[in-house]
Amino acid sequence: MKKILILSANPKNTSNLRLDEEVREIKNTLQLCPNRDEFQIITESAIRVDDLTRFLSHHQPTIVHFSGHGSGTDGLALEDNFGQMQLVSTQALAKLFDLFQSQIECVLLNACYSESQATAIHQYIDCVVGMNQAIGDTAAIKFSVGFYTALGAGRNYEDCFHMGCTSIDLQGIPEYLTPMRKIRQRRYQTVQATNPVTSNKDDSINNDNKGWQNRSVSIVGNVPGSAIQTGDSNTANINFQQVSLPAPASVNIETELNALREILAKLETSDRRKIDNAIADAEEEINKPQPDKNEVGKALERAFDYAKKAEGFASAIEKLKPHLTKTVGWLGENWHKLLSLVNLTI
Repeated sequence: MKKILILSANPKNTSNLRLDEEVREIKNTLQLCPNRDEFQIITESAIRVDDLTRFLSHHQPTIVHFSGHGSGTDGLALEDNFGQMQLVSTQALAKLFDLFQSQIECVLLNACYSESQATAIHQYIDCVVGMNQAIGDTAAIKFSVGFYTALGAGRNYEDCFHMGCTSIDLQGIPEYLTPMRKIRQRRYQTVQATNPVTSNKDDSINNDNKGWQNRSVSIVGNVPGSAIQTGDSNTANINFQQVSLPAPASVNIETELNALREILAKLETSDRRKIDNAIADAEEEINKPQPDKNEVGKALERAFDYAKKAEGFASAIEKLKPHLTKTVGWLGENWHKLLSLVNLTI
């Protein structure tokens, strides 16, 4: 059974939203679906900051749905102990969902300007939906109805997203371009048939906002590997092998990333999911028409930060060297530092 945790917040000093209506529509939608016995809906309103960890820990949801106000890069608007607005930062939200990535499959942020939070959370959660600009109550509710209609019919998250956007469009509301999704396809892990993730493209299209009420508010560590230690316990000499980097145009980056992924996949580590997520993010970026090499580099750096803690990482260094050398050649000068992870230097 999938647990859907609906969290809502409408602080006293923010504009009034139709959050109760959204919750009611979601419940009615799933109650009418053919697979209604496969879902449990849990609702928590007037969410305070301290409630987040408590509710995620207690309810252990599969899907987390947030309804309320967003404030762009400043964060999401929750409530303090007096019912006033208290923003939760993007970085803090990402760290929180990192702790629950083994159980949560999807996060839906039905709040204005929540794209920043969706991007950050996507480091750890395979499917995240956010809004790339302000979204009105009507559009937000219609998106939820469409999303959960598809979910209740057994469709995957990609289909659920498109059904949500279509539900807005069918009403003649131009905000069908406002929702955006970040979905990771786990090509090297088993994907359940009930919710396969099939797309690795991001939507980020701007659209003019209507006049109705919207949901926004204004306001290098130690080098691991085969080091040779000499002297007393307080000193160590690390031998680095000097290498030459290939020309970027000569590198098949897809082949090299695939090789790195296969080598790291053999490591025994409790951080397996985090490594997989980071590599998948790198692969997602290179599949874009104009990939951002810095984003690829950041993802790989994150993957190796976890991988180097694995007990068998030192024995994998020799296998990693040729592929990481070619990858760094493709990435460019900003990412030469990655070579030190396998005891290489320019």
